[in-house]
Formats: sequence, C-alpha cells, structure tokens
Amino acid sequence: MKTILSQYLPLAAVVVAIGVLVFSPSCANTTTPPSGGPKDTIPPVLVKYYPMRGDTMIATHKTQLSMTFDEFVVVKDVQSLFLSPPLEKAPKYRIRGKSVIVYFESDLDSNKTYVLDVTNAIADNNEGNMYPGYAMVFSTGRHLDSMMINGVVQDCNTLMPVKGATVMLYKDHSDSAIFKKRPDAAIKTDDWGYFCLRNIQDTVYRMYAIMDMNNNNIYEADNEQVAFVDTLVRPSIKVNDSLPELKKYLMTDTVACLARKTEYELNMFKEVPSKQMIVNKERLGERTAYITFMAPYAKIDSIWMTGIPAEKLITQFNLEQDSLEIWVNDPKPLPDTLFLNVDYLKTDTLGNLVPTVEEIKLSKPRQTAVAKSSRKDIKKEDTTTVFTIDAKPENIEQYGFVIEFKYPLVQSAFDSLEFRYVNPKQQEFTDTYTVEQDSLNLRKYIVRPSGKLLPGYEYILKVPHRKFVDINGFFNDSSEVKVTLPNDDKLSSLSLVLSDVRNKYIVDMLNEKRDQTIRSFTIDTDTTLLFPYIKAGKYSIRLTEDINRNGLVDTGNLLEHKQPEKVKFYKLEDGNTLIDIPEMTELEQTIDVGELFR
Repeated sequence: MKTILSQYLPLAAVVVAIGVLVFSPSCANTTTPPSGGPKDTIPPVLVKYYPMRGDTMIATHKTQLSMTFDEFVVVKDVQSLFLSPPLEKAPKYRIRGKSVIVYFESDLDSNKTYVLDVTNAIADNNEGNMYPGYAMVFSTGRHLDSMMINGVVQDCNTLMPVKGATVMLYKDHSDSAIFKKRPDAAIKTDDWGYFCLRNIQDTVYRMYAIMDMNNNNIYEADNEQVAFVDTLVRPSIKVNDSLPELKKYLMTDTVACLARKTEYELNMFKEVPSKQMIVNKERLGERTAYITFMAPYAKIDSIWMTGIPAEKLITQFNLEQDSLEIWVNDPKPLPDTLFLNVDYLKTDTLGNLVPTVEEIKLSKPRQTAVAKSSRKDIKKEDTTTVFTIDAKPENIEQYGFVIEFKYPLVQSAFDSLEFRYVNPKQQEFTDTYTVEQDSLNLRKYIVRPSGKLLPGYEYILKVPHRKFVDINGFFNDSSEVKVTLPNDDKLSSLSLVLSDVRNKYIVDMLNEKRDQTIRSFTIDTDTTLLFPYIKAGKYSIRLTEDINRNGLVDTGNLLEHKQPEKVKFYKLEDGNTLIDIPEMTELEQTIDVGELFR
C-alpha cells in the first residue's frame, strides 16, 4: 500500500497546483486591490482600569491612573482628561500598549474625593471612533463624597448649548474667589452643553461656568465668557450610577442625550470691560476720523481740535457709546496732522473714573497724503458726494429705501426725490413718500412710500443730480434703484399675535441654525407682526426682554450679580422651538408674552 501511495503522490501534487491556478483567477488580476472588509465603527471598550471606581486611601504622591482598552487608542484631546478638583497643572499622560496612563506633576491633596473625567478624550487608533467616556472616582482619604449636581450651559442670546465650558463650584462664597482661586469641583460640558458634577460634598456652593481660554481654571474677565447662578446651590441628589444623568453616551445619540434631566441652566455671556480709556483712533480721510473706547457709555465733557473752530466739528456716538465718529465741516485743505483733544472720564490706576484731557494725534492716511499727480489719479469719489441706496424686496415694506451718505450733508433737497411705480400691466405712476433721518446715524435717511406696496409691482426711487452737498463741498451724481416685491406663489407668511406685552421686547425671526436674523421688530404693546415672503424651511422666534428700553440686548455683570437680558424662544405645543413653514402657507401663531417670561 505504501508503495502505491509513493507512486501517486507526485501526480497528486501536480493536480493540486493546476487546480489552484484554474479556480483562483483573482490571483492573477493585479489591478484589483484586496478588500479590507467593512469599516470599523465600534468605539473602544474599557476592559481594565485602576483605581477601581470608589477606591479609597489612594496614594497622594506620584499617583498614576490607568485605563486599558480592547484595542490600541490615542488621546484626541488632552484637555478632556479633566481632574476635579483641578490641580495647578493639568494631568499628563502616556500610552503603554493598549493602556492610557494618567499622572500628575504635583501631589494630590489628602482626604479628598477626586474625579478624573475622560469624556471626548480618547478614540481608537485606526478609525478615530470616540470612546463615550468614563468617570474615574477615588479618594485619598477613607471617605468618598456622594452628592451630585447637573445642568446645562447655553449661549445667552441663542440659547444654543455651549460645548467645552468649565462649570465650577466654590465653597468660598466671596465674589473674588472665581478671580483668584481654583474651584472645589469642576467639569467640562459635553457637545450638548450638559454637565454633571458627581461625588461632591454635601455643602453650599457658588456655581459658575467659564470659557477657560488658557485652561487655568480661573476667570479672566478681559477675554473669557462667564455664567453664574443667582443663588447659592446645594446638591440634593445622591450619586447612583444607574441614573441616566451619570451615564456616558455617544454624542450622536440625540434621544439619550436630550433625555437627561437638568437642575440648572447657566446663560453664558461676555462682560463689558470695566476700565474706561481710549483704545483706538484713526483718521480715515481728509475730514473724517474716529476714536473707540474700551468700555461703553463713555462720558465726554468736551472735544476740540487744535486750530479748528468748535462749530466746524460734527460728532456722532454709536448706540453703545463706545465709538465716536468725527468730521470737520470745512472744504478747505486741512493739515497733514490734526490734534484732537478729548476731555472725558478715564479710569485711573486705582480703578476710579477721573476727568482727563487726552491729546490724540491724527495723521492723514497715506493714500490721501500723497498729492494727485495727474488727472488719471483722481477718482469719482474724489469729486462727488458718495452715497448708497439699499432696498431689499423681502423687507422694503418694513425698512423702506435706505439712503446713506459717506459724509454728513451741509445741503439737502429731499423733496426733489422721484418716486414712481410700475404695475403688472407696465403702467407707470408717481407717488408720494416720507423721509426721516436715522436716530443713530446722521448720514442715513429712510424713504418710505406713502401707499401700500403690492406684490408684482416695480418701485423706483431716483436721487436727482446736484441736489445734495456734503462737508467736502461736493455735489451728488444721480442714482436710481428699482425693487419688485416678490410674487412667487410658493412663498409663505407668518403672523404673530403677541398679547400681554408688559415691557419692551425685541422680536427676531431666525433661521434654523439661529445664526442669521431674517427680520426684527421692537414692540412695547400688544400687536400682530407679519413676516411675509418666507421660503419653505424651519425658523425660530426669539423674544428678548429690553428691561432698560435702550434698544440693545444688554449683557450681564458678574460683580453686580446682573444677568444678561432675558431671552426666550417661542415653543410649539410639543416643546419644539422650530416652526416648520411649508410652501404656499399663511400661518398664524399666538404668543402670550407675559406667560412666556413669567
């Protein structure tokens, strides 16, 4: 039998080799790359860690924490390796195989509960799948703190969640603590602006949130945003790892993330600077300049230019009174350097506002300081009154035609404007109009047609030649603008019936992302607002309570315990703040403003 097998073994080997060539044609196809299989979408899994959650009597010197995963990982964001309460320096780490080792450059405090949070910190090495997160809880003493506080941090104007804010608790209730000390407990907000401060002491705290730009866990008012809770807070919930608020979710799991309960809402804002001084100045042209102040509502006693009569100066503050425009009403050539003197209240080294006279040197811009060498160097704006006419079809009914001159006028003839319209039958008519000067910009004028504007009609406003003269002594050229109201059958409209209006409110229609204002109104009585010519889409209605009735959305002040002016979004019955407006629809919504802000 062995002899027979030995005779046929060489032949069997040849047959096998031929079979491989015949039935494996892909081996010879060098143009087709090998398949790598389906893409890995599974996050890393934590399989081992030290210390165990709830361990006590952990060493304070040269402490090391470790997390081992089922695959190789990387630390995507070292700032998200966050220790509470924070040390002077942030945690460090190194990778050892499939483990992340976290260590500290200074000793931990004794008899203290610590939480190392790794949300948004770790991902797998190949596909970058984010690990949902883990909270490593341990104590350097015999006792483990067991209380918790949760909530959300949101932008004060859009109420959108703020990611990466540092929420801080202080047992020191003094106003200066946030400026000088690291907190007694802290945590970073996730993608949904959500936070949960776990395993904290059962005591009374001050609660703040900041956008910690330099990660030092101390508030720096000049360049950071802040939020605070008006009252002292005390935790009322005991830690239980089965609570949804303590679980770690993938940030793409919208249902689970939104289902978490929130005890506190913190509205984040940027404080206005507390110091007052002139911070910028520029001469924009032959007869125009501006100065800006560090803080709003600058208090100026007097202003003058050396060698120029006071009556020749025209000045204008912006609404916030932190920027002042200055013009010289004199067509004669001016010196290359002007000296502006400002007598105002300036913050001294002790932080007090004191009367100060500051001389500011204003040099002529380079392009105007160089003489025009030939006729080809002279542009149209060098010899004429420059102005623009702005009119948009979708909001001309509200805002009218806006004429803005580059320089203040010394001579005007608004009764010479020509306003006419053309109906769909191409018949042309003239009509009357009104003109008003903008209350905040002396160079801006609003022209409003007297009659009702109609869809499909074309409206024309013409500014005739040589009817206006600016401070340079130049006359205007003629200009004409045409606007046709939208006549698209697919457009929709929204009517807002606002009742129980007890204060002054700014009402804005925003786009779905809340980053663009479609139209804005200011109201102080019950009224109905019409938002016409709306394209199909999703929109939000924002109401801002203008408490001091200054027409501005005022920010907060931490030391004065003043919150930013209150903002609310209109919600549908299902709690959704987005109004889905389809094509060819006339919607009406009723808002009880008093109830909304109660």
